[in-house]
Amino acid sequence: MSAPLVSVVMPTFNRLEFLPAAVESVLAQTLSEWELIIVDDGSNSETLDYLRSLTRDERVRLLSLRRTGNAGAARNAGIAVARATLLAFLDSDDLWAPNKLERQLAALHANPKCRWSYTAFVLIDAEGIPLPSEQTRPWTPHSGEIFTQTVRTTASIRLPSVIARSELIRDAGAFDEAIDCSEDYDLWMRLALRSPVCVVDEALISVRRHSSNPRRQTGAPHLARDYSLRKLAGQLAGAQRRLLVEERSRNALGLAATFAAHGERRRAIMAVCKSLPLGWRYPHWWYGAAKALALAGLGVRRRTRVSAPVRRRSLTTRLDEPEP
Repeated sequence: MSAPLVSVVMPTFNRLEFLPAAVESVLAQTLSEWELIIVDDGSNSETLDYLRSLTRDERVRLLSLRRTGNAGAARNAGIAVARATLLAFLDSDDLWAPNKLERQLAALHANPKCRWSYTAFVLIDAEGIPLPSEQTRPWTPHSGEIFTQTVRTTASIRLPSVIARSELIRDAGAFDEAIDCSEDYDLWMRLALRSPVCVVDEALISVRRHSSNPRRQTGAPHLARDYSLRKLAGQLAGAQRRLLVEERSRNALGLAATFAAHGERRRAIMAVCKSLPLGWRYPHWWYGAAKALALAGLGVRRRTRVSAPVRRRSLTTRLDEPEP
């Protein structure tokens, strides 16, 4: 087999309900010069039997791990053995349009300064039907130098939409295995620091939302995001560092509002207090803090399902730590 143009990394764990459709969406690509690296994170025998059957296609490689429960670690294992000069990612419950790889490779070829690319997306349910919210969800494509938009999440980037140069991913340090939530956001910021991006303004991926999606402890995404912002701020200076510090203050208010909305008043108040050293200089912080405290004072609690504890909690940044 000749060297592939794209290495597709797909982690999976016991997802036979959705896994075959995800694999088929790779097999159906109009561009055929790819390798699919499926990183199995300790699945059961039924799933493994299916995965082994796929290796009859020489473009499919199976990498078996002992159970880690960490998607970033599984993806990094795939990245380590990838042979192509381009890397793409697909989760085992999501889907690609048949021309996804072809369209993005053309965009990268037309924009040689860009070492990575992403596309628009559609959110679907377990049956593959677009969610009702898709009719009104805003979408703004951002291209070129998008570090600010990535930090502020105004650039909406979903993991299965990204293709990047392998050396860019590796130079950026790949996925941070210290977190198992929002690890893709953590990586996109580092990519945006190193290279402009080109966007394909077409919904070439479907991101599935279903009942077996991982459940997180209340506030886990905000805590993981604070970890990422704080870590990167420690490596930067000037306007870029100030941007990250300001975004930490916004994120802290989001955490407080989340706690308040779940009826966790004490944690909401503590989150606001701990974010004071970050946010006091920003007028928006005072408004947001007052709003979060008012919500906490009302004691409003929305119905929510019990979530699994966040793994590696000791590695999640506390909001009261001093600025780097």
